[in-house]
Amino acid sequence: MKKSKKLIIPISTILLFLVGVIGATILTPQLGNLWENVIVPRLEERPEYRLDAPSAVLELADVSPADRRERLEQLANESDASLDRARARYLLANDLIREDFEGGEAWNYLQNLERQYPILAPYIVLRQGRALELTNDNLRAQQQWERLINDYPDSPVIVEAYYRLGQQEPEYWQRAIAEFPQHPRTKEIIYELLAQNPNQKELLLIITENDLSARSDSFRDKLVSDYQEELEPSQWQMIGDTYWARGQYRKGAEAYENAPSSPENLYRIARGFQVAEQETLAMEAYQRLIEEYPNESQTGLGLRRLATLVSTDQALEYLDRVAENFPNEAPQALSQKISLLSSENRADEANMVRNQVISRFPESDQAADFRWQIAQDFAQGNDLVSAWQWAQEIGINNPEAGITPRASFWVGKWAQRLGQNEEAQRAFEFVLESYPNSYYAWRSAFNLGRSVGDFTDIRDLTFEVETPAMRFIPPGGSTMFKELYLLGEDQDAIALFEAQLSDPENPSVTEQFTQGVLRQLDGEYLQSISLIWSLSTRENPEELRQWRILRRSPEYWYALFPMPYKDLIVKWSSERNLNPFLVTALIRQESRFQPLIQSPVGATGLMQVMPETGEWIAPQIGLEEYSLTDIDDNINLGTWYLDYTHRNYDNNSLLAIASYNAGPSNVDSWIQRFDLSDFDQFVENIPFPETKGYVETVFGNYWNYVNLYQPEAENSGLINFGGEG
Repeated sequence: MKKSKKLIIPISTILLFLVGVIGATILTPQLGNLWENVIVPRLEERPEYRLDAPSAVLELADVSPADRRERLEQLANESDASLDRARARYLLANDLIREDFEGGEAWNYLQNLERQYPILAPYIVLRQGRALELTNDNLRAQQQWERLINDYPDSPVIVEAYYRLGQQEPEYWQRAIAEFPQHPRTKEIIYELLAQNPNQKELLLIITENDLSARSDSFRDKLVSDYQEELEPSQWQMIGDTYWARGQYRKGAEAYENAPSSPENLYRIARGFQVAEQETLAMEAYQRLIEEYPNESQTGLGLRRLATLVSTDQALEYLDRVAENFPNEAPQALSQKISLLSSENRADEANMVRNQVISRFPESDQAADFRWQIAQDFAQGNDLVSAWQWAQEIGINNPEAGITPRASFWVGKWAQRLGQNEEAQRAFEFVLESYPNSYYAWRSAFNLGRSVGDFTDIRDLTFEVETPAMRFIPPGGSTMFKELYLLGEDQDAIALFEAQLSDPENPSVTEQFTQGVLRQLDGEYLQSISLIWSLSTRENPEELRQWRILRRSPEYWYALFPMPYKDLIVKWSSERNLNPFLVTALIRQESRFQPLIQSPVGATGLMQVMPETGEWIAPQIGLEEYSLTDIDDNINLGTWYLDYTHRNYDNNSLLAIASYNAGPSNVDSWIQRFDLSDFDQFVENIPFPETKGYVETVFGNYWNYVNLYQPEAENSGLINFGGEG
């Protein structure tokens, strides 16, 4: 008896059947919900439809249209109805549409594609309309956009259809404003309407609430100046919040004065005036906060701020009040008190308060800092046993404190000097495991005898620079957004992500991280790194837990340590015989990869080259015409100077990097003053806090770049994203 064969129905057949049942014309609004709530989730359960499945198309996301076209055409013409074939057709159509004259060919790729590629079905319908428009079939193009609106009424993608249709029928623009006010295209609509007539209060309110870019500033100011008598308290609250988010604290304070009274608003009024150096107004507002909300958490912070504006005796009274009544602010208040007492030469009292912090709040960052101060004092007195004991307490009691990697590393160094080699090894291994992305992890790895290089041979280490083959999947945003991002359809991805944010002023941890990743698509690396790094300052315990989970992933560190301009960095590093990761590490510290940035003293561009330095270097390398804001010119000049500093110091990268920041005369004087036999101690002895921090940051950057972008690093046993970095 023959066994019956199991019937296997291809997914494409199932999709075509569903479309046939529902109606091939796809005119019912329910279809959009079916795609989103039934078909897409089911697809994601299939291994070949998972976003993280291997994909030949996604590897082409950052390749130019011309360079990827042949490969995409091969994939698009495969017989198997795979996800990659659908992706290839979508990208080919988009590349053709962006050329503004290949509508017919684009239509051929897009026709019926929404059935095979439901993840991006609304975008496919939108592109179908654009392809038809390029063939001058405007009537069918409009029908496609109307179909998009009818079939996917809840999708932000329909704003693009509203925009196009609204150019002939203004009602569609009003629908976009009413339904999707935070969509980037809607903001463009509003700005266009305001350009025609700026005296539209409702539009001013909408753009104020939904656009936190600099473009909105003048309209927010107009709203306040022209309509202040008509604004309600809740609207003043929104205006104050947006001023605050824009860093315009004085204006925010004035807006909050018209908003409903709350502890947060009163604190911001006071703080806004204080930042604006309106001390009298600030003191009055702090007093109101204290009187009206004596027990709220904002009052504790307000008392600490107020203590900076009054006499020493009054300040000490306020700080004692905080220490007594506001436990969350108490360690910071007592630390302020120590500073005040020290400034008044009341050392004994300051020491008593310091001991109080350590005993009452042993797990606070302030206690960690004070333990470290005590440990350093003992070390300077050559009492290494006591120094080791005090520093060891930091790793036990304060694992999250900023000083802990440094203190734990020196537990190992002091143990070495005491001949306690097993204890030293345990300390270095603790740093490497618990803080694997820190400067002190690198120094610990070296002290453990790992082949990670030292200051004297970093220059000579040769590395291949290997970037990930595909973009990683962002943790925030919808499936549709993630697919667009993975494809490299950046502007659509950004617009969709912004439109879908539930609370733009208070994004979740994963949303803020994703915002940071998206900033890099527009070259805003300074803002990106700041957004991602500031996740560590979240105060909510659950949000901090989410951040700690996030930073265990390599994606977090790739985003914090991006490598734009890789080809130019490798080119000029090779030309100068420099380690490309060291050059990248220096650029990250100097400019955060912003080519137009300029320091207050005139240092310009990626490697912050001074104009006079550029003028001195240019003739030596035959560079007749150059611009410090040109990426290629700047790296050319900057790497020459970094090579020069290395040659000055026998290729010692520690001294070369210190010289890049502080100048050769200062470094020469430090070489005369301090022993160079122990590089770790030499770094500790650098008397300029800025330069000491600069050296540690650049080499910490270097360590991360090696671990992330060096192919052999993963097999070296050094990468460990599970630690506390």
